[in-house]
Amino acid sequence: MAGLRVEQYVVGPVMTNCYFAVNEQTNDMFVVDPGDAAEALIEKIKSKNLTPAAVLLTHGHFDHAAAAKEVAEAFDIPIYAHEDEKETLLNPTVNLCGMIGEQGTVYHADIYVKDGDILNLAGFKIQVLHTPGHTKGGCCYYLKEEQAVFAGDTLFFESVGRSDFPGGSASVLIKSIQEKLMPLPGQTNVYAGHNDTTTIGWERQNNPFL
Repeated sequence: MAGLRVEQYVVGPVMTNCYFAVNEQTNDMFVVDPGDAAEALIEKIKSKNLTPAAVLLTHGHFDHAAAAKEVAEAFDIPIYAHEDEKETLLNPTVNLCGMIGEQGTVYHADIYVKDGDILNLAGFKIQVLHTPGHTKGGCCYYLKEEQAVFAGDTLFFESVGRSDFPGGSASVLIKSIQEKLMPLPGQTNVYAGHNDTTTIGWERQNNPFL
C-alpha cells in the first residue's frame, strides 16, 4: 500500500482547499482542485521535487478550477472531471467566474470520467463517486486503501455544500451524501473543498444536515 501524504493549500478569494496527494514512497502525486494561485502551486511542486500525474477537479466552479489549465500545462499532465460537469466548466454563468469580475471565462478537462471509474494515478487506486447536488457533475475521489476521500464542495465539517447555484439541488445533494459518502468506513478522512478536514464517522454522528 502506498503511503499517502496530503498537503493542504488554501488558495484564492474564497479560501478554497487545494490538495496535493503525495505518494511518500515515490514522490509521485496528483493535484485536487488547484483553485487559482497557479504560479505558487507550480513553484511548490517543483521545490518539493514532486512528480504530478494529473489534476483532478471535484467540480467546475472558478474557485476550484481556475488554475487547472496552467498547472496541467506546466507539467504536461491531464485534467480529469466528471462527464456531467462539462456544462459547468464551459458555461461562464454556471462556473460563477462573474463572482470575481471575469466575463466569459471557461475551463476544461481532458478526460471525463464516470461514476465508479477507477483511476490509477501516482501509485494510488482512486474511485470516482458522482455526487451531484452542489453542481450537476460534482464528484468525490475515494482512496479506499488510504482511507481518504476528496469531497470538494459536497460534504464539509458539520455542514454540506451550497445548492443555490445553477445546477444545484438540496435534495439531490443530501441523497448523494447519504448514498455515496455515508456508507464509507467511519475512519475515512474527508478532505473538503473549504474549511476543516473531518471523518465520515464524525459527520454521521454530528452533521445537522444529515
